Amino acid sequence: MSASDRAQSVVAFGGGHGLSASLHALRLLVADLVIDDLTAVVTIADNGGSSGRLRDEFGVLPPGDLRMALAALCGDHQWGDTWARVLQHRFAGHGEMNGHVIGNLLIVGLWEQLGDPVAALDWVGRLLGTTGRVLPMALTPLDIAAHVRGLDTADPAATTTIRGQVEVATTAGEIVSIALEPSDPEPCPETLAAVGAADWVVLGPGSWFTSVMPHLMVPQLRDALVRTDARVVVVLNLVDEAGETDGFGPIDHLAALVEHAPDLRIHTVLADLESVGDDAGDLHAAVASYGAALHLADVAVHDGSSHHDPQRLAAAYTAIMTGR
Repeated sequence: MSASDRAQSVVAFGGGHGLSASLHALRLLVADLVIDDLTAVVTIADNGGSSGRLRDEFGVLPPGDLRMALAALCGDHQWGDTWARVLQHRFAGHGEMNGHVIGNLLIVGLWEQLGDPVAALDWVGRLLGTTGRVLPMALTPLDIAAHVRGLDTADPAATTTIRGQVEVATTAGEIVSIALEPSDPEPCPETLAAVGAADWVVLGPGSWFTSVMPHLMVPQLRDALVRTDARVVVVLNLVDEAGETDGFGPIDHLAALVEHAPDLRIHTVLADLESVGDDAGDLHAAVASYGAALHLADVAVHDGSSHHDPQRLAAAYTAIMTGR
């Protein structure tokens, strides 16, 4: 039986809304029996909002992106839908609870009860009835450091180092490269095992420098991704992102990823047909130069936004993973 004839194992990497869209799509492939095992691996460098406050107070991993991934994997039934909405509920008011999210508090509470971040996330998944598992990319709270060009008015070519996911995502300069602090965080054994057992690995979409590429900066995780027999699919963003990737086209997104992980073997690059537009020929050439195949498809929501449509994205994933 070939890989295209059986249900397959998929590990999806990212964070925030980009990973959420991908997981909504991949969840549909589980229902269609294209996938039988789905794991989300989530960036853990958030330092803002409710996540940042909980991280600072309790010294824990920031729970926000983990919560969003769990909510995205909830089933299309009353139980899952209700708990997903509860998990995402953000408190209003003017006191200390303002801005905190129920799911963040639940995750941190279970971390304190169980003393094991992975076990706690698994328990939240059972409560929600999730289709798949959510894991952190490492077990050490991380900060993103970026070398940024254009912030020094006296020398526009000089680079400045800025730290923090929020600060990097909103910088007015041009990001040249990123790194993690600490540079060699404790890996998550379950994440490494999932990569080793995967048939497919999906990178993106999402905030390129703060949600997608940080996974490639964790040394043992990067080694696992380089060694895995899984086929790697890179999903490009529909547009550039203010602050983080201003002026980036599809080729720029891909080039930045390859520059940070030149030994990563990419199987397929998935891009939106309309977003690529007249650059399709150049993108084909760039993708081919990395030894990969380009899959162009209509994967955007047709509402004027810059979001991926889960149904269209699911169709593209199915075509890639089944060869049909």
